[in-house]
Amino acid sequence: MGLQGMINDMLEKADFDLSDKLNGEAKKLSPQNWPAIAKLISTAENHPEVFATIADEIHKKAEASKAPVLGITGTGGAGKSSMVDELIRRFILDQPTKTIGVISVDPSKRKTGGALLGDRIRMNSIRGERVYMRSLATRQSNLALSKHVKEAVDVLKAAGFDLIILETSGIGQSDTEILDHSDVSLYIMTPEFGAATQLEKIDMLDFADVVAINKFDKRGAQDAVRDVKKQYKRNHQLWDADDDKLPVVGTIASQFNDPGTNNLYVRLMETIKSKTGVDFHSTFHAHDEMSEKVWIIPPAKSRYLSEISENNRRYDERVEKQAGIADQLYGLHSAVITFGGPDMLAGEGGEGGKGSKGGGNAASPAFPPSPSSPPLPPFPPSSPSPELTSLINKFIELKKDLDPHLWSMISGWKEEEAKYSGEFYTYLVRGKEIKVPNHTESLSHLKIPKVALPKFRSWGDKVRWAMQENTPGFFPYTAGIYPFKRQGEDPARMFAGEGGPERTNKRFHYVSQGLPAKRLSTAFDSVTLYGHDPGRRPDIYGKVGNSGVSICCLDDAKKLYSGFDLTAPTTSVSMTINGPAPMLLGFFMNAAIDQNCEKWIRANGEEERVVKKVREVWEAKGATPPTYLGEVPKGNDGLGLMLLGLTGDQVLPADVYAKIKADTLAQVRGTVQADILKEDQAQNTCIFSTEFALRLMGDVQQYFIEQKVRNFYSVSISGYHIAEAGANPISQLAFTLANGFTYVEYYLSRGMDINAFAPNLSFFFSNGMDPEYAVMGRVARRLWAKASSTATAPTSAARCSSTTSRPAAAASTRRRSTSTTSAPRCRRSTPSTTTATACTPTPTTRPSPRPPRKACAAPWPSSSSSTKSSAWPRTRTRCKAPSSSKSSPTWWKRPCSPSSTASPNAAACSAPWRPCTSAAASRRKASTTKRSSTPANTRSSV
Repeated sequence: MGLQGMINDMLEKADFDLSDKLNGEAKKLSPQNWPAIAKLISTAENHPEVFATIADEIHKKAEASKAPVLGITGTGGAGKSSMVDELIRRFILDQPTKTIGVISVDPSKRKTGGALLGDRIRMNSIRGERVYMRSLATRQSNLALSKHVKEAVDVLKAAGFDLIILETSGIGQSDTEILDHSDVSLYIMTPEFGAATQLEKIDMLDFADVVAINKFDKRGAQDAVRDVKKQYKRNHQLWDADDDKLPVVGTIASQFNDPGTNNLYVRLMETIKSKTGVDFHSTFHAHDEMSEKVWIIPPAKSRYLSEISENNRRYDERVEKQAGIADQLYGLHSAVITFGGPDMLAGEGGEGGKGSKGGGNAASPAFPPSPSSPPLPPFPPSSPSPELTSLINKFIELKKDLDPHLWSMISGWKEEEAKYSGEFYTYLVRGKEIKVPNHTESLSHLKIPKVALPKFRSWGDKVRWAMQENTPGFFPYTAGIYPFKRQGEDPARMFAGEGGPERTNKRFHYVSQGLPAKRLSTAFDSVTLYGHDPGRRPDIYGKVGNSGVSICCLDDAKKLYSGFDLTAPTTSVSMTINGPAPMLLGFFMNAAIDQNCEKWIRANGEEERVVKKVREVWEAKGATPPTYLGEVPKGNDGLGLMLLGLTGDQVLPADVYAKIKADTLAQVRGTVQADILKEDQAQNTCIFSTEFALRLMGDVQQYFIEQKVRNFYSVSISGYHIAEAGANPISQLAFTLANGFTYVEYYLSRGMDINAFAPNLSFFFSNGMDPEYAVMGRVARRLWAKASSTATAPTSAARCSSTTSRPAAAASTRRRSTSTTSAPRCRRSTPSTTTATACTPTPTTRPSPRPPRKACAAPWPSSSSSTKSSAWPRTRTRCKAPSSSKSSPTWWKRPCSPSSTASPNAAACSAPWRPCTSAAASRRKASTTKRSSTPANTRSSV
């Protein structure tokens, strides 16, 4: 039979009519009895002779109803279904006890007789017990309504709905059939109606109570409103009417909380009251604002990806230009030495001189003289020949075209080699000195250097290497964003998620037993991923706790991570969730805060009082306090379980709780995936529109900045899922970086400082055996750094100083194995696959409305006027060159001078340039309680 044959057979056996017989449905009608409503409408449509037997009873009940009928019509593609959805959402929020019935009519195709009935595709607000919707087909050509619309409306009236909406299919210019079935009419059109004379042909402008010009973000919308208002005046003989009083409203139904749509709703409520006498006592307030498109990416920055590409190409061109100059200088230098002239590097800590005095660590290196120092050592006692003089003069003249910082690199090359050849390499992490051995010992007891500078002689090769490769931890971060790999914590996570929180908690303790660091990765079930609570709905019941853990409340999160100190420096938690990420992140953060509240309670001997408080609260509710179901696993000390059913602010003084909260947010480590662009492109677990989800991400990041959440990633930008959707390594990288740049642009458009939010970004990619994967991390880091190379300098010393105390202070790239091994699955990362984000220069200076920020010079500042051609940013303030040979770091590890006045925090840039781096459970178990789903606040654009 085959798969298709089985499908056809199943559908054939299920295809039988249920509406040909009635069984007292007319007497059982109510707004909640949807089966009875649906059967009566189907009977009226398919078996009029059967419906006629109860038609009088239905009509009698309908005549007694005072429910107003709002008729909505308009041209095809005007956004009627989207507008209906927005009006429903506002009505159920404005009227918490009222019910609403919706009849949507779609046209039938003349050729096939079929109808799409696709209105539900655009509706997110119809979910809930107070909204009933039914789609009808016209079942005839060239008509906007079905001939059974009157019976359908009467059934809804007889059922007792408080408001009925009747939506027609897309109509022509003259169809006014909707007026025969509605008390109040709304005509929806777009600004693209053509010439103003076309308005004369629109019959509904003579009869519509309210006119909505939807898609107001289209070009010419303002002119369209003016023309429609003029036509409305002519049609209704309102020559002296105030334009602002006319019922013509511009709207953008696809935009969340659109002010025009708010105004339209208020006008409709007023019109319903004036025409039907039904007063819903609306408390909905609208402002006189006009609809205006709210852009996620400002229109002026719509070419941001092209600008990045252009900027990177200009950077590569400059590298070659500077390398060519350095090669010429090397040739002249060799010639001067050959002819008995002075060593051009003597006295500058370079290859031919004595070097500088000073320490040998990266935080305070031995600094060569600044470019303002005398360029050459004294000549020999004997007078130079004319040829030698000519070579020296040519060298001096050509040196003016070389970036002064590049000259410092060339002259300090030997000293830099010495730092990596010594026994230890020392650098700072948030003011703490880190001392790392420079070598590893082989089986033959050979000292193998961890980092070795290339054995270049040509200055051009050195310049090209420094600008395109460089040592680990320094721009452009090709070799890694940290000087050395972190010791003591492997970059792997213990991946688990199945059943309820207790079951997954036991699994977490099992897979992390004996490990020095508790690095957890949480998988959530599809019910949680789509923002639902566990319940008995058929599409939910069988998926609760399947292929992931079910988490629906704060107590679940507390039990899930109980026994793990979420603020310990060795604990890090990753959460694989996207649509409801802000909600799950809130659960996690509050679980961590309440853990620290428990610590304070135990330290101050308050256990007895708190336990008594919990008992009293639940006894007042007539219920028992929630508990951890089952036996607590080995390794779980019960941390996180004391405050089940309550939160810390309910049992602790406000000042104590505020301090605990602030300390917790500053300490907690982990990641929430939250990459909504990846979801839209590859995985599709979206519950909000992309724009609204981006706003949620921006709100979370703004909160992180305000609360100084520095050790937690607000988004993990995913390439892995894009690869799983079919992308090859190159396109995977392109999509992932493009998504990352989009988040940067959006956060910048909200006025956030790049230095404040970049440390909260992370990346992870898929990995494999193909050759592209071997260089993916290097390419990603270099592209990101180049694209960001003209951003502002860090605004605090902590941001500028090497790495941070967590494994990935800047945006880290985690590689996930492509193998399908059994749980626990670990996400692995290596230093060679870490993508710099943090304080690597990233675009920050932007046009109005954000005021331009002053920026330190890029790590490769131009010494000529060529900087004027830089596309990103368009304005920047250059930093001065170092003025002291004893206090200025080497050029290739610094963005600016502490003496610079370009930034109010310029002193912070003195460090080398580095990256900145209960009852719910029992209901779930039985799946007997139906819970309402997370409300969709806006339309899905998937």
